[in-house]
Amino acid sequence: MAGKVSSGGGKGMQPTSEPNVIPFIDIMLVLLIIFMVAAPIPTVDVRVDLPPPNPTPIRIEGLRPTFVELDDQAGQLVLTVDSQRIEMGQLGAKVLERAIENNPALNVRDIYSEARIFLRADQETAYGNVIGVMSRLQEEGFVKVGIVAEEAQF
Repeated sequence: MAGKVSSGGGKGMQPTSEPNVIPFIDIMLVLLIIFMVAAPIPTVDVRVDLPPPNPTPIRIEGLRPTFVELDDQAGQLVLTVDSQRIEMGQLGAKVLERAIENNPALNVRDIYSEARIFLRADQETAYGNVIGVMSRLQEEGFVKVGIVAEEAQF
C-alpha cells in the first residue's frame, strides 16, 4: 500500500487509492515478447500473378478454362473436373485430358503452361483442402491455376 506525504511532514501519511500499474506493464511487455517469439511463421507460399497495369489483349478464341470443383459432403472431399466426379489420385491426368479437349487451339506441349485451370469451392470447404488441390495441380505442372470467386446467392 502506498501513502501520500503531506506538505507538513511525516505525521500526515494517508493511504492512496491509485493503483501501481508499473508491475502490470512489466508483465504485459514480457508476455508480448513471449508471444512474438512463439508465433508461428507462415510456411505456405501461394504465388499470385497480378495482371500488368496495361494488359495486352489475350487471345480467347479456341481457349476455354477447365473447372475443378471442390465440395465438402459430410466431411468427405468430392472433386469434379468439368462436372465429372473423380478421385484425388486421378486429378492430374483428368485435368490434363479436359484441358486438351477445352483448348484445341493450343499445342499439346503448351497445355501445362497456357491452359487455365479454375478452382471453385463454397464457403464450407476447408481452406486447407482448396490450397492442397491448388498445390497438387501446380506440382503436376499446371502454371495458370486460379480460384473462382462468385458473389453468394441469398
